[in-house]
Amino acid sequence: MAEPFYITTAISYPNGAPHIGHAYEAIATDALARFKRLDGYDVFFLTGTDEHGIKMMQTARAEGLTPAELADRNTPRFQEMVRVLECSNDDFIRTREERHNRSSQEIWRRMEANGDIYLSTYAGWYSVRDEAYYDESELAAGEGGAKLSPQGTPVEWVEEESYFFKLSAYREKLLAHYEANPDFIGPEARRNEVTSFVAGGLQDLSVSRTTFDWGIRVPGNDRHIMYVWVDALTNYITGVGFPDEESQAFKTYWPADLHVIGKDIIRFHAVYWPAFLMSAGIALPRRVFAHGFLFNRGEKMSKSVGNVIDPFAIAEHYGVDQMRYFFLREVPFGQDGNYSHEAIVGRINADLANDFGNLAQRSLSMIGKNCGGALPKCGPLAPADEAMLEAADGVVEEVRAAMGAQAIHRALEEVWAVIAETNRYFAAQEPWALKKNDPDRMGTVLYVTAEIVRQAAILAQPFMPQASGRMLDLLAVPPEARSLSHLGEAGRLAAGTRLPEPSPVFPRYVEQEETA
Repeated sequence: MAEPFYITTAISYPNGAPHIGHAYEAIATDALARFKRLDGYDVFFLTGTDEHGIKMMQTARAEGLTPAELADRNTPRFQEMVRVLECSNDDFIRTREERHNRSSQEIWRRMEANGDIYLSTYAGWYSVRDEAYYDESELAAGEGGAKLSPQGTPVEWVEEESYFFKLSAYREKLLAHYEANPDFIGPEARRNEVTSFVAGGLQDLSVSRTTFDWGIRVPGNDRHIMYVWVDALTNYITGVGFPDEESQAFKTYWPADLHVIGKDIIRFHAVYWPAFLMSAGIALPRRVFAHGFLFNRGEKMSKSVGNVIDPFAIAEHYGVDQMRYFFLREVPFGQDGNYSHEAIVGRINADLANDFGNLAQRSLSMIGKNCGGALPKCGPLAPADEAMLEAADGVVEEVRAAMGAQAIHRALEEVWAVIAETNRYFAAQEPWALKKNDPDRMGTVLYVTAEIVRQAAILAQPFMPQASGRMLDLLAVPPEARSLSHLGEAGRLAAGTRLPEPSPVFPRYVEQEETA
C-alpha cells in the first residue's frame, strides 16, 4: 500500500483576480505533489479560496455586489488558473461550502470545551487587508502619521465584544513542539522568526466579530462571526473529511505532510494553527514551508503580455511549461525573487531550447536518419559512456533530497547539470563523425544520449508536465514506465524500439515586432 502524502496551498482571497503570487504558490505546490506521485506516494493535493471575511464584504460593497456574488464571480477564475497552469490538485475547497461550515463549527466547539475560548471585549489595531490584529509595539508610522502594520498595510482602531482564544496558554507547548520537531517550520529564517515571536510571549487572540455577518457563525451565539483565520485555517482538515475523523480520507491523510504558504502568513500557520489543533485534540501538521514574494522591478515586459502580474497573460505568451520552469528554476524557493521579460526569455532559450531541447532533437534526428528510426544497439561501454550513465542514474537521489527540503530550484539545477554534461559528452564523442568509420560506436553514443534524455524527461515531469510528456513520447516510453521507479537500469530503453519522427519540444522564443 502506497504511503500517503497530503500537501496544501494556502487558500486565496477571491476579492480580486488571481495574480502571479497565487500562480507561483500553485505551481510550486503542484511540482512537489507531482514529484511525490512519481515517487510512488498516495498524494492528496488541496487548494481553494477563502470566501469569507471583511475584505470580501468591503470589496463587494464598493462594486455594488453582495459578497456571495463577488465570490461566485471571482472564485471560478482561481479554479481556471489552476487548470490552465496544469495543477494536479485533487480538490478545490470553497469556504462557503456546507462541509466547511460543519468543520469550522466543530473545531470551535472543541476549543470551547477545552476551556480555551471566552467572551470579552476587544480594543486594538486591526488590518482589514491582513485580516490580522496587531499590538501597538508592532506598528510603524506611515505618511501623515498614519499607523501601518508590519506588512505596511493600514490599520484601524476596533472596539467590540469578541470571543478570545487563550493563545497565551500555548507559549510553552509551541516552543516545546518547535524544539522537538526542528523541521516543523521552513525555511530556517522563518523558523527563527516564529520561535522568537513565541518566546517573546503571546497575547490571547480575538476570534470573533460582531460588526459584520459574512462568515461562519459561532456555535451558540449567532451574533458573532468567526474570525476569518479560525475559519480559513480549518479548511485543511475540512478537505480530508473532518469532523468525521473515522472517514477514510481523514484516517489516511491527516496530519498533513506539508502546508505551502507565503511568508506573510507564517504566524497564522505556525503559531495560531498548531495552537488551535492542540486545543481541539487534533494532530498537528508535519511541516509548514513559507515561500518568498515575486517582484517585477520595473523591467520592460513584452507589450503583448500586458499586465505583468496576470498569470493568464504570462502563461499564454511564453507557454505554460516555460512559465512553470522559469519561476521554479529562477527563484530559490523560500526566498524573494525577481522576474522580467529578458530573464524569462533567457531561461527559455538557454535552458530549454539550447540545452535540453537541442540535445534531444540532435540525437533523435540522428537516430531517425541513420538507424532506420529505431533505437540503436548499445555496444560495449567506454569510460565516458559509463560516467554519463552513472551521473544520470544517480541524480534522482539528489533531486529527491532537494524536493524533500522544498528546494525546488536545486532539484532543477541537479537535472540540468546532467543535461549540460550530456551536451558536452555528445559534442566530444562526435557521433556524426563516427557514422563513417565506426557506426557501431555511433549507435552506442546515440543510445546513451537517448537514455539520459529519457531519465531527464522523467525527472522534469513535475515541473513541465506537458513538454516532458511529449519528450517521453518521442522516446516511445509507455505511460506506465514514467515513474521514478523506472529510472536507472530498471527502465533502460530497449534497443530496436521504433521511434516516432522527432519534432522540437522546446522552440526558441523569437522576439516579435511590436507596435506602440
